[in-house]
Amino acid sequence: MNAPIPLRSLRSPALLAAALLLPILWLAGCGGKQVSRVDPASVTDLSGRWNDTDSRLVARELIEQSFEAGWAERHAERNGGEQPTVIVGAFRNRTMEHVPVNTFLNDLERAFINSGKVRVVADREEREGVREERRDQQEHARADTRADLGRELGADYLLQGELQAIEDEEGGEKIIYYQVDATLIDLESSVKVWAGQHRIKKYIERSRLGA
Repeated sequence: MNAPIPLRSLRSPALLAAALLLPILWLAGCGGKQVSRVDPASVTDLSGRWNDTDSRLVARELIEQSFEAGWAERHAERNGGEQPTVIVGAFRNRTMEHVPVNTFLNDLERAFINSGKVRVVADREEREGVREERRDQQEHARADTRADLGRELGADYLLQGELQAIEDEEGGEKIIYYQVDATLIDLESSVKVWAGQHRIKKYIERSRLGA
């Protein structure tokens, strides 16, 4: 280990200032951040903006709300007990903030699948990947293991919607109001078999210095 440099050997004022400043910068760099792991399912609200908890809870509420309307049971009655097949389509972000819409779509699909009441088919982008794999199998896979062409399951219903937000702010107080509208459409008749809505209202109070 190198011996410390005596301050009296630093004749230049600049060198002396640097020698005094380095330990302070080193301490500041060592103590600036602390990271802790938390349960991914825990409810956390730091900024008040749309977050993973909102995405998960709104998706579950909308899907439960849709089943309460009875469309899935009516479909099964008309089709010999067969479950309806659903595709989750686009949800437009009408807010002024960045909302990870794909995460919300995945939460909607998960809520549908976990209900056990419907079948969920892949969206357009996912289907292209599946079709490419299926075409590749026709050339390279053993005949008795190939996935057959032209056997995709068509969707009976399309779920789509939009997300809107209104903000109101005064002084150190702020309200963020989110509204998510969803519609389930019969793909054969274009009839809207269900329309639902879920709202979130958040109150944010900023601490006042010196208060």
